[in-house]
Amino acid sequence: MNGHGHDAPVDARVARYAEPGFARRYHAYRPRPPRALVDLVRQIAGQDRPWLVVDLGSGTGLSSILWAGHAVRVIGIEPLEEMRLVAMTASCAPNVEYRPGVAHDTSVPDGAADVVTCSQSLHHMAPEATLSEIERILRPGGVFVAYDHDVPPLVHPDAERAFFTLEDRIGELGRRHGLGADARRGEKDEHARRMQESGFRHVREALLHQAEPCTAGRWIGFALTVRPMSVVLPRGLPEAERAVDAFRRATQQALGDDTTNWHVSFRARLGVK
Repeated sequence: MNGHGHDAPVDARVARYAEPGFARRYHAYRPRPPRALVDLVRQIAGQDRPWLVVDLGSGTGLSSILWAGHAVRVIGIEPLEEMRLVAMTASCAPNVEYRPGVAHDTSVPDGAADVVTCSQSLHHMAPEATLSEIERILRPGGVFVAYDHDVPPLVHPDAERAFFTLEDRIGELGRRHGLGADARRGEKDEHARRMQESGFRHVREALLHQAEPCTAGRWIGFALTVRPMSVVLPRGLPEAERAVDAFRRATQQALGDDTTNWHVSFRARLGVK
């Protein structure tokens, strides 16, 4: 970890994001960002088509490609090569590029960005250094938005109960084995306060909603990509494998072979420079 208490590449590797095949599973099963976010940010920024959107911790590109049809240029910055490779493979938009790097040292020129985004990523970063870098690269009046989705989405009471049971069992195994597996959701509640303290002249929170198709396979795949499951399961602990088997059975019983919708709530924190 660095002196700010966070190191994005280290934290992501602790979460097993660099495990072979993980990035592809992440891309396949995670919720897509809400389309309404683009309209909201463009309205607050006062620009129908921003010249430059910088997406920090861009992962597999889910949050970068959202802007492909709405900005002149999009730069996704992601420290993990495994994630960037999936992003570059999945996207063919000519105005979207992916660069290696970290959020507190982007190499973007001063005041060049109209919009800076962090999707499911700010809690992995050095907060003070990252917010200082965002302040540097945003133009006056530019908008920073950090947004995260609630875990898990709403889909079915029995499927959600199975998720929480699995999370509890795997979390306890992680603590017992000292794996640092606890979910880090509480840190996301600090985003708005940190943004206010960093000097943004206007900070607001907004709740957004997205509905997407969900199958039993997607629900299972999603669950296995989030903490503590992503940290503990690669260890191959027999108790963890039994817990996953029980979760799979409960999910299949709840959702069957049909496709339904899951409903994803996103919490967006917007700051205007």
